[in-house]
Amino acid sequence: MNLSNLTPAKGSVKGTKRIGRGTGSGYGGTSTRGHKGAKSRSGYSKKVGFEGGQMPLQRRVPKFGFTSRNRVEYKAINLSTIQKLAEKNSISSFDHAAFQQFGLVGSKELVKVLADGVLSVKVDVKAHAFSESAKLAIEAAGGSATKL
Repeated sequence: MNLSNLTPAKGSVKGTKRIGRGTGSGYGGTSTRGHKGAKSRSGYSKKVGFEGGQMPLQRRVPKFGFTSRNRVEYKAINLSTIQKLAEKNSISSFDHAAFQQFGLVGSKELVKVLADGVLSVKVDVKAHAFSESAKLAIEAAGGSATKL
């Protein structure tokens, strides 16, 4: 036995439907396309989203909304998160690389520090943006808040 004489088991492979090969085949005549109409003709293709003449969904639903091309998206990190990380890992300095190491941000994401939670540890934080209250809380704890 070798690769040249391998065959599938009998009955496991179904034959293809041979359309348009005479009436004796059972698929001659109209070749399973029915009688008349666009679908019976060669070259027929329905437009994407066509619903038989009914007003298509993409035209029934109104357009709405606006997305500013100048909007800057930040990944928010709260003071409570920084507090937990500082206590757990005994770190006193946080920057983008540190946040990325802990899986809080991606490599291309911008970081904004928000003031949710209490900060009691002295930490130096470098981020792309700070809320006013977060900056005050970091400085009140003896740390520094530096913009990247």
